[in-house]
Amino acid sequence: MRRTTFRAFVAAAVAVSAAGVTAVTATPAVAQDAAEAHFVVLGPQHGSLGRTEASIRAAGGEVLQSWPQIGVVIATSTSADFASEVRRKPGVAGAGASRNLAELGQAAAGARAAGAAEKQGMLAKIDAVATTAAKSAPVAGAVTPEPLEANQWGVRAVKSDQANAISGGSRDVVVGVLDSGIDAAHPDLAPNVDASTSVGCTNEGVPDTSPAAWAPTTSSHGTHVAGTIAAARNGVGVAGVAPNVRLASVKVVDDDGFIYPEYAICGFVWAAEKGIDVTNNSYFIDPWYLWCKTDRDQAAVIQAVQRAVDYSVRRNVVNVAALGNSNWDLSHRITDSGSPNNGTPVERTVGNECMDIPAELNGVVGVSAIGPEIRKSFYSNYGVIEADVTAPGGDSRQVADTPAGNGRILSTIPGGGWGYSQGTSMASPHAAGVVALIRSTHGNWPAPLVTASLGLRADRLPCPAGVYDPDGSGQFLATCQGGQSGKGFYGFGVVDALDAVTR
Repeated sequence: MRRTTFRAFVAAAVAVSAAGVTAVTATPAVAQDAAEAHFVVLGPQHGSLGRTEASIRAAGGEVLQSWPQIGVVIATSTSADFASEVRRKPGVAGAGASRNLAELGQAAAGARAAGAAEKQGMLAKIDAVATTAAKSAPVAGAVTPEPLEANQWGVRAVKSDQANAISGGSRDVVVGVLDSGIDAAHPDLAPNVDASTSVGCTNEGVPDTSPAAWAPTTSSHGTHVAGTIAAARNGVGVAGVAPNVRLASVKVVDDDGFIYPEYAICGFVWAAEKGIDVTNNSYFIDPWYLWCKTDRDQAAVIQAVQRAVDYSVRRNVVNVAALGNSNWDLSHRITDSGSPNNGTPVERTVGNECMDIPAELNGVVGVSAIGPEIRKSFYSNYGVIEADVTAPGGDSRQVADTPAGNGRILSTIPGGGWGYSQGTSMASPHAAGVVALIRSTHGNWPAPLVTASLGLRADRLPCPAGVYDPDGSGQFLATCQGGQSGKGFYGFGVVDALDAVTR
């Protein structure tokens, strides 16, 4: 509904040139007063941003970070009218508050605290089940199962256990995990975390390569996601879909659980500049669940993030993202009662003019979630256009055919442990891992061809008949468009790791 999907790539994949990588300079951000709001300002997409920066200062703003590669400047101002003022100045194509002006006003601190608590509560809950796992013994002529792999129904659903007998991926392939940071000391992840391509983006959207900037602090989310993609087959714990590829920790989630636009922009540009092959984006950009093109502030943010995604695709990056966990049909009108989530929410009924970013942007593969019974997870967002593929995200209401019988996803957690979680956040990294295997097998394929191949090789799932009531409670009703194609819930189908390494 809201974007040109990767179905266009399936029809006609086009070559994209990958220009030479230019390093991003990680300069520290200037300290900001608490009462300064954050803005994205759009300038020319080619050439200097000098006039744009001068206009920002003339309007009473301060430049935090310039991205001349995409014509975007991140700025702050103490004035709530800054965006409307700077839009009238030369070198400015658009501007908007990136955090809903929540930083301003006497009630701002309390509103942010309440929003942060709600946001933390929304993050996928992770239940630790093990802090140690006995090392498994090698099996001659076969892939040795990891000690906890019997409870990983997801790797079997995407056939990565079979694929890994042929290939675990190439060390030349790097997956950027845009998330809350990766525990680089975890025994299942340490072999694959690449510090040279890792970065923190949560300091005002300014890249910081110090290890502390990209390490997890208040959230296990990124470490769990990373394990699904590339936990090593090393006789310890679990197995990732692509256990031989490298991981870049690109931290875009701050300590309050927010992913503001400037963080995501930093992450996508970093991926483009550092030659990262795949990004996983298990988040939506705050503070709006759905960003609307009819609002000038929100429209500027959509365009800024789209420019960053476009730049990454031109640099040959494949971007994969979670569709969200509200059981929303993104192809139809939606009532959003939780935005903005960093202040006082206002109920809105929105349609085609609003979108979940980054998942609904051009150049991003949107992933819905299935449970162990290989049907839609009760919480998963969906949409006949928005769902490009589906993958295991877990479902506590479905029973897994595993020793534990747990329908959620088992993966790594900080501190050297392992735990279960569920969400489209867990589905997206399964798909990103399959993309990493395709890129490993076909190293010369451009990003659009890789994206097309992901869909063409997926295993189709038909729509369920009638209204889908996953647990019989009537609380999570959903209707799938597409009949036998299953597109409404599942896009092109379940991602297939075996085909990724054999076709």
